[in-house]
Amino acid sequence: MDIIASITDQFKLQRWQVENTVNLIDEGNTIPFIARYRKEAHGTLNDQTLREISERLEYLRNLDKRREEISKSIIEQEKMTDELQLQIDNAATLAELEDLYRPYKPKRKTRASVAKEKGLEPLAQAIFEQKPGVDPSALAPDFIDPEKGVETVEDALQGASDIIAEDISDNADIRRRLRNLFSVLGVITSKAKKDEDSVYSTYYDFSDKVEKIAGHKILAIDRGEKEDFLKVSVTLERPKAISIIEKVTLKGDGLCTDFVKAAGEDAYDRLIYPSVENETRTMLTDRAASAAIKVFAQNLRPLLMAPPIKGKVCIGLDPGYRTGCKVACVDATGKVLDTGVIYVTHSEGQKLDAEKYIAGLIKKHNVDIISIGNGTASKETEIFAADLIKKIPEKVSYMVVSEAGASVYSASKLAAQEFPQFDVSLRSAVSIARRLQDPLAELVKIEPKAIGVGQYQHDMPKKELETALDGVVEDCVNSVGADLNTASPSLLSHIAGINGTIAQNIVTYREENGAFESRAALKKVPKLGPKAYEQCAGFLRIAESKNVLDNTGVHPESYDAAKTLLTLCGYELKDVKAGNIPELHDRIDKQGYASLAERLSIGEPTLHDIENELLKPGRDPRDELPPPLLRSDVMDMKDLKPGMELKGTVRNVIDFGAFIDIGVHQDGLVHISQITDKFIKHPSEALSVGDVVTVRVIDVDMAKKRIGLTMKGVAQGEVQ
Repeated sequence: MDIIASITDQFKLQRWQVENTVNLIDEGNTIPFIARYRKEAHGTLNDQTLREISERLEYLRNLDKRREEISKSIIEQEKMTDELQLQIDNAATLAELEDLYRPYKPKRKTRASVAKEKGLEPLAQAIFEQKPGVDPSALAPDFIDPEKGVETVEDALQGASDIIAEDISDNADIRRRLRNLFSVLGVITSKAKKDEDSVYSTYYDFSDKVEKIAGHKILAIDRGEKEDFLKVSVTLERPKAISIIEKVTLKGDGLCTDFVKAAGEDAYDRLIYPSVENETRTMLTDRAASAAIKVFAQNLRPLLMAPPIKGKVCIGLDPGYRTGCKVACVDATGKVLDTGVIYVTHSEGQKLDAEKYIAGLIKKHNVDIISIGNGTASKETEIFAADLIKKIPEKVSYMVVSEAGASVYSASKLAAQEFPQFDVSLRSAVSIARRLQDPLAELVKIEPKAIGVGQYQHDMPKKELETALDGVVEDCVNSVGADLNTASPSLLSHIAGINGTIAQNIVTYREENGAFESRAALKKVPKLGPKAYEQCAGFLRIAESKNVLDNTGVHPESYDAAKTLLTLCGYELKDVKAGNIPELHDRIDKQGYASLAERLSIGEPTLHDIENELLKPGRDPRDELPPPLLRSDVMDMKDLKPGMELKGTVRNVIDFGAFIDIGVHQDGLVHISQITDKFIKHPSEALSVGDVVTVRVIDVDMAKKRIGLTMKGVAQGEVQ
C-alpha cells in the first residue's frame, strides 16, 4: 500500500504536505513543534489535522505489518495464489484483511475440522460443484468408514454439510456483503432483563436502526447490558441475508444445489449471524466511543483555555455538610495565604462565625473574588457567599466552578508533594481557588478523564481516551506557553519535548541555581539534550530576560531573522520591549512579505508569526476570549418561572444538548432542538464549554430537579 497516497487522498492534501509531515514525525518532532515552527514544510496545517495524520499513519503502518504476517502465514501453508495475494495487497482495512485470512487461520476444533479428519472434504467439494443430475446421497457411500467414525450415509452427508457451511462462513465476499447489510438494514433491540425500575427503563422495550442510532444511546444500552438490566440483540430480516449467501454460492438447480442451499442456511444461523451480530455491536460501540471521545476532547479544550482571572486574590471554598466547608485564601500568584474550616449549614451561631471569618479574610488580604466548588452543599455555600457580599463594604464577586477532579488531585502524590502541611480537604480548597485564577495551570495536574466534561467516559477504551485527551492538553499548554521561572512540573511536563523527568529537573535546577535568565540556560538542565531544547524552547517564556525575544513565541532558531527584520523596518529590540513599534505591520507590508521572507531566509508563515509575537510580547491567547461570568447574587430553583431570561455558562456539551449553569445550583438543559433555529447535527456546532449565553426558561420540574431551557428566539447579549 502507498501510505502517503492513501493519507493524501483521505485528507484531501497535496502529496508534498503529507510526505513532509511524515518525515517530521519520523524524525521525532512533536506535534506542537511541527504545527508552530514547521508551517512551511506542511502548508500551515493545524495541530488537530497533524494529530489525525499521525494516528492514520500509525494505523496504516500496523495494517501493513499485519498484511505481511498474513501473507507469510498463507505462503508457509503453500496456499497462496496470485489472486489472493492481490486481494491481500489491496485490502484497505483490518476487517478486510482478517476476512481474507479467515479460511487459512489456524482454528480450534470445529465440526468442519472433525469432518475433514474423517476424510469428508472431497465429498464436500464434489457436492459444492453442484453438477446437474448428481445426487449427494449417491456420492456419500464411497466415504463410509466406520474406523473414522463415518458409519452411515447420513454421517457422511452431515460432515460434508459442516465443511460446506464453514467454507461459506469463511467466504470474505459473503461476510463483507452481510456486514454492510447489517450496518444499513440491521435493527438493534433491547429488552428488560429484570422486572424493576432503573435508569435504563427507557431501553426496556427499545429498537432503532443500526444505521441511525445515536451514540449516547448505544453507550447507555451497553452499560445497561453490562449491569444486567438489558438483553440486547441486532436483528436482520433473515431472507435478505440468505439471499446474499445464495447469490454467491448457488450455481443452478438440482439436488446438490439444494444441499448447498441448506448448508448455507446452517452457515448463516450457526456461524455467520452470531459472528456478524457481534461485529456489528462492536462497530456500534467503537463508533459511539469514538464520537464520545471527540466530544470529550471538544469540551476539554475550551475548559482548559478558559480565560484566567489574573492579578486577583481569591478565596476557594470546598463545600461540605458534616465536616464543614474548607477554606483556602491564595494571593494573585496562587500562593496560599490562609486556610480554615467554616460551618455554613449548621447552627446560626456557627454561620455568624463563618461570616466573621470570611469577612476578616477579605479585609486582611484584599480578596477580590470567591471560588465555590459545585459539589455537595454547594447551593448553601453559594447562598452564604451571596448574603455575605451584600453585607460587607468590599466589592467582591463569586463564581461556582466545577470541582470535578479536585478530590482526585488532592489525594494524589503530586498534591502531597506540593502541600505536605495540609490535609486532603484543604488541598482541594486550594485547587478550587486556583482553577478560577488560572484554569490551565491547575487542571493539568488532574488526569483529563477526571475533569468531567464528557459522557460515559468510564466506558471508553482507556488508551484511545487518554491519547485524545493528552493531545488536547498538550495543544492547549503549548498554545499558551509556560513561564519557565514559575511553571509547575505538571505544566512543564506537557510542553513539547519535555517529559516528567526533565520537567522535574528544570524545577530542581531553578531551585538550586535561581531563576533562568535566558532560554539558552535551559541547555544546562540535566537530560535536556539538543532535540528536547529544539522542541521546547519556543513554548517557554522568560519575562525577566534581557532578551525580549525570550518572552515571545519566536523560536531561538529565528532570533537572527527577527533582529534583522526589526533592523530592516527601522527598529531595535529595545523598541519591542517598550511596545514602541506601532508601524511594524505597515513597514513590512510596504517592503512586501514575500520579498522580506526571502531576504530573511524564512517562509511567509514564519514571518507573519514573528511579526505577531513582536507586536505582543508575552501575549496570552486566552486574554482575547470573553471573560467568565461572575456573580454577586444567587437564585433558587423555585424562583424560576417559564419565560424568564437569564445569563448562564455552558458547563457540558453532550450528544443531545448542553447543560447550562444559570446560578441556581441545578444546571438546566438546552436540548439540541432548542439551541438554534438552524439544523445542527451536534450541539458542539453551536456551543462550547465556557460559553456565556442567554437562555429562556421553558419548564421547571421541582420533583425531578430538571430545568428545561431554550436559546431559540433569545437575543444573545444582555438580559432584558
